[in-house]
Amino acid sequence: MTNMFLLTVAVAGVTLTSGEALSSLTLSSLTSMRAMEKVFVRTEKAHHDSMVAITRSIASPEQALEVLKKNNKTTTALLQVTDEAFTKRKLRRGAPKGYSGIDGARRMLNNMIFESNTKYDNEIAKCTEYYSKQCALMQASRGEIAGANYIAANSRMHILDASSTIGRCESEIPVRKLALKNHMKKCKLELGKMTGRLKMILADIEVMTSILKMTDCSKKTLLQVGLMKCTDQCTKESFISFEHDGLRKQFAHLRTALSQKLSHDAMDDLFDGVSEIRNMEFSAMGNGAAPPGGDPSNMFGNVTKVATAPKPRTEGPANPCKDPNGGAPSSNTKRAAKCSLSGNPQCFKLQERFLLIQSGIQDERDELLEEISTMEDRCKSTKDTLETQIADDAATLGSAQTKLAAATEDEATAQETARQSAKQFSGMNTDLLTTMKTCNTNYINFETEQCALKKIRGELFKMQGGGPKASFFVDCSVTKWEEEECTKMCGGGQQKLVRGVITHPNGGAACLPLTAVSSCNTDPCPVNCKLNPWSGYSKCSAECGGGVQQRLRDVAQAMKFGGKPCGETSETRVCNPQACEKDCVLSGWTKFSACSKDCDGGTQKRFKWVVEKAQGEGHCAGQWSKERLEYKKCNMIVCPMIPKVPVMKCNKRVDIVMLLDGSGSLGQKGWDAEMEAAQNFLSAFKPKNGNTKISVILFSGPRTWAGVKMCMGGSSKKKVDIKKCGVKIVNYFSRNIKNVRQRVLGLEWPQGSTLTSLALATAKAELSFARKSAKSIVIVFTDGRPMSYRKTETAAMQVRKAARLIWVPISGRAPLAFIKKVATRRWQENVVLAKSYKKLASPTLANHLLADMCPEQTRLSPAQMAAGGP
Repeated sequence: MTNMFLLTVAVAGVTLTSGEALSSLTLSSLTSMRAMEKVFVRTEKAHHDSMVAITRSIASPEQALEVLKKNNKTTTALLQVTDEAFTKRKLRRGAPKGYSGIDGARRMLNNMIFESNTKYDNEIAKCTEYYSKQCALMQASRGEIAGANYIAANSRMHILDASSTIGRCESEIPVRKLALKNHMKKCKLELGKMTGRLKMILADIEVMTSILKMTDCSKKTLLQVGLMKCTDQCTKESFISFEHDGLRKQFAHLRTALSQKLSHDAMDDLFDGVSEIRNMEFSAMGNGAAPPGGDPSNMFGNVTKVATAPKPRTEGPANPCKDPNGGAPSSNTKRAAKCSLSGNPQCFKLQERFLLIQSGIQDERDELLEEISTMEDRCKSTKDTLETQIADDAATLGSAQTKLAAATEDEATAQETARQSAKQFSGMNTDLLTTMKTCNTNYINFETEQCALKKIRGELFKMQGGGPKASFFVDCSVTKWEEEECTKMCGGGQQKLVRGVITHPNGGAACLPLTAVSSCNTDPCPVNCKLNPWSGYSKCSAECGGGVQQRLRDVAQAMKFGGKPCGETSETRVCNPQACEKDCVLSGWTKFSACSKDCDGGTQKRFKWVVEKAQGEGHCAGQWSKERLEYKKCNMIVCPMIPKVPVMKCNKRVDIVMLLDGSGSLGQKGWDAEMEAAQNFLSAFKPKNGNTKISVILFSGPRTWAGVKMCMGGSSKKKVDIKKCGVKIVNYFSRNIKNVRQRVLGLEWPQGSTLTSLALATAKAELSFARKSAKSIVIVFTDGRPMSYRKTETAAMQVRKAARLIWVPISGRAPLAFIKKVATRRWQENVVLAKSYKKLASPTLANHLLADMCPEQTRLSPAQMAAGGP
């Protein structure tokens, strides 16, 4: 028969949990199971040994008959034959009927032995079949226990993971909610401060608008303005005041410190000009004339006269804070300082100062609006981030709670399955032991019956004198069963059993059947483990410095019956390995670049790349810092000059836009010097058909508040007429430099304000017509601060994206710090300062410009210039 699978668990009445199934396998249980298998299979050796032992225990035919009677194995015929034999009556030979003859008795006993052998053979087949199937069922139950235990253990891992996630989320959500609350409170406070400041600035703009309307030079109404520079006798601080009640009250309404500072700076700068006007008015009165009601000895205020013979005592110091005029000029001084606003040529200068004050406040308004917008965006971004994190944590918490419930349910179900399977296993084990006893008893009973029948058969014929021949019996002997191929590899199939005859019967029992059908491969088929897909990785356990992420996967089907085991159900990986605080790593210095200029002092630069970025709060120097960018001077020599040629020549392939300042602050001398500088610069290029193209733009601005408002404060949808705004394109890009010089020579001084931002925007539009193969350069000549710093900076940055931006600040009035900021980097090679009108008009300034923008190899000699080309 087929070798049966040995069970390794036979513990009844115990619920098996994870690990207990294998631990219950003891040597005693294994030994008992092997003994059980031997009992069920009942090999030929076991059968032979049992038959020998039983035969020895039966000493006489009478004892054999008693054994048969005891087991209810006798028949009437057998009792009749044994009765005759045991009472010494001879059996008759050749009896035609019944069992009185030897042949009849022999056939009867052989039939009984054959029947007993058949039952014994069937009992073995039945018991081994039961053993095979029962062991398969017990193996399946054991597999269910092992699978349930594995699922329970896997569920426990999911429970621990979900519990950990729940704990993390429950601790992080309140912290983030508090952070969100504090963030919103802080944002509300900061935005409230900014909004309050904005309201004050807007109010100041309204005040300046009212002042500009009152002092509009385009009006024909006469407005007498008394501009006075005063000194507070207590604080010793100077301030500007107006005699005109309306202006004085309006200026008193300015609330912000910025507005007051702008007013002080602008009007203080203007006061010198007003003093000149006042002196001119006084001189018109004639020599020695004094202001009406004034003292000719003091034209700017009352002076205390000192007596010729003062009393010999020291006077106590007067209290300056009891000045009846409160530190302001006296009435005489006020009358002397009066000037007419309407029709006065100084009106435009005064209104220009008012416009500068308003534009400065408007710049502050625009910057504050941008700060408010940035703050709102930052607050919203942080708010959205925190809310997203809270929502994510809440979703993660909900998911983890769901997973915890599911894992807990899976664990409970698996434990219940294991318990029920263990209970079932225990019952099957009990049935197996009971059946084993029954089969063993039946085996012995059948063997005892066979022994008794054979004993009676042999002894009966000896007692009846049958002689040696009569007592010779040969029962049929067959081979072991030969098993043919099973119909299934597992799960219970059928196979045919075949055995042959070893010894044919000779006066003995007939042969048992030589074929049979039996169950085979009843063990359960292997079940491979099946796993669900991986879940997503959990949140990293650390923001930096190396954390751990974990992902899990559920067991869809546990391995059973020797199938393929499960792979890993938990996987971890390192995350955020970057250091929490690490500075960036820089490369070594590159080689120094070529010198930026051939003469007049240039620079070479070298720099360092960022090899590894900074991590966390680590430091990394900016690309323009000295740690990463280094300059050194080169070609510190004066550009060689050709005799009788004051300006160097240039034939570089470049498109140049030259912006010329025509504001009134230049004065006639400044305007003349600027025109001379422009002519000097243009003389450096070939008169016609050179490589260089030049465009010239003259800019100033409206002189009145209404005009400036139209050009700077109008709707963005309304197109601005640059001509009305004081911006004039003298000529578009042209190689005919001679014609360009003539156009510049014919320019008239506009004497307007300074709309530098609009001029730069016009230059940016002109650059769209520049050649793609040529470099673009914008050169700005200007003497004073632009009407709007903010708008000018924005326009300059737009120009720098398309061209190199070079500035020529004129005199000390130009805002040099601002110009350095908006010039193309490096400002040292893109800012050429003209400290005076004389230096502006000198060829040296033009040569400085040319040295910056025109390398030596693109310059022309005088002979080449005279010949019309190289």
